[in-house]
Amino acid sequence: MNASSDSSNQGKADSIGSFRTRLPVDLCKRGELRVERFLDAATEVFTENGYQHARLSEIVARAGGSLATLYRVFGDKEGLAHAIIQRRLEDLSARLEDLNLSGLPPEQALRQAAERIAEGMATAESVVIHRIVIGEGQSFPDMRDWFFDHAVAAVRSSLSEYFEQEVAAGRLQLASPTMASSQFFMMLFGDLVIRVSSGNLKQPDPQELRAYAQAAVDLFLHGALPR
Repeated sequence: MNASSDSSNQGKADSIGSFRTRLPVDLCKRGELRVERFLDAATEVFTENGYQHARLSEIVARAGGSLATLYRVFGDKEGLAHAIIQRRLEDLSARLEDLNLSGLPPEQALRQAAERIAEGMATAESVVIHRIVIGEGQSFPDMRDWFFDHAVAAVRSSLSEYFEQEVAAGRLQLASPTMASSQFFMMLFGDLVIRVSSGNLKQPDPQELRAYAQAAVDLFLHGALPR
């Protein structure tokens, strides 16, 4: 393979692995508030119309401001979607940091983790993001892949680290902490994400979410066979 091919492939890889952050625009406090309103309005419009059919003019009409400001800050509709994902990822990271599972017994740690993450999965932003990456992922593969490689991977990594610590301490028996983190995550959120994203489950009740999460923790820790 020649040098130009290597360079081309590397550029493609960098593009796929990159994330479109907000454009470096200096904004006053009022401008930052406008940005948040753009993101809130975009979340509403994406929820109602789907990502592909959402119109920037409608987002601007709901948020106020101008289309020129939206383009200046986000670039385009895809930039808006990336910014929504980024805001959701920051919220998710804060939730995981607040948990501080290290040292907690598995029953307590996993129940806390399940409830905290389940609450976040049903937010309007989470619904929009999952609809885009799951329902429209084939049309927007870079956005989809970045979400799975960063947002989903961040949760699994935190769980995997905790499982490794608990296995080392003799409090859990797991053949693969990494695989267990993936299985635990999907037990908790696989059905929930699909139902919420497809519109089958709208505005889930917080108590039902907690009960759902606790049942998944019980099954994960204790299994289904009598002992």
